[in-house]
Amino acid sequence: MNYKEQLLAKLRAATTTAYDMPAAPVQGITYADPLAQFVEMSHTVGSQVIMAAPGDTLDALVRRAYPEARVIASNLSQLTIATLNPDTVAEAQDLNGTDVGVVAGQVGVAENGCVWVPQDMKEKAVCFISEYLVIVLPKSGIVSNMHQAYDRIEMSSYGFGSFISGPSKTADIEQALVMGAQAARGVTVIVTDD
Repeated sequence: MNYKEQLLAKLRAATTTAYDMPAAPVQGITYADPLAQFVEMSHTVGSQVIMAAPGDTLDALVRRAYPEARVIASNLSQLTIATLNPDTVAEAQDLNGTDVGVVAGQVGVAENGCVWVPQDMKEKAVCFISEYLVIVLPKSGIVSNMHQAYDRIEMSSYGFGSFISGPSKTADIEQALVMGAQAARGVTVIVTDD
């Protein structure tokens, strides 16, 4: 029995009264056009959204968004301009100095503009150490609310993923908004037709 199972067993043993979950399911907000709402909320949280047109390549879209980027880290096979692969670096620190990280998103949430990014690469640090982050999201992955998002999440073999909602920001210091304090300074979501 691992530590988690031991802890849960102790909690169950100490529970005196158990309460069943409510029978009424919780219904989240739904939108007539989840894509339009996702784009609007993404802009609200500081992300840029690019709608891929037929014939657009990922290389061209990333280059157009970040023309001066020299170090582009990604393990996506459709991105041939990547100069660094997070699957082949020896350790996470080797990703330091990444201008743009490009990762695959699985689920986009219209109510808050966040995207579930499963860890599909050896070093998840690419999501947080890159100056700018590009998330490639299929249009079919956009849902209205977090309830629907959790129903769609598929965990990768690494067992990690995170919701990312816009660039990193903090206003702790002198109540001044600072972008990129803990992670990417900017986030671009490229919505593809699948």
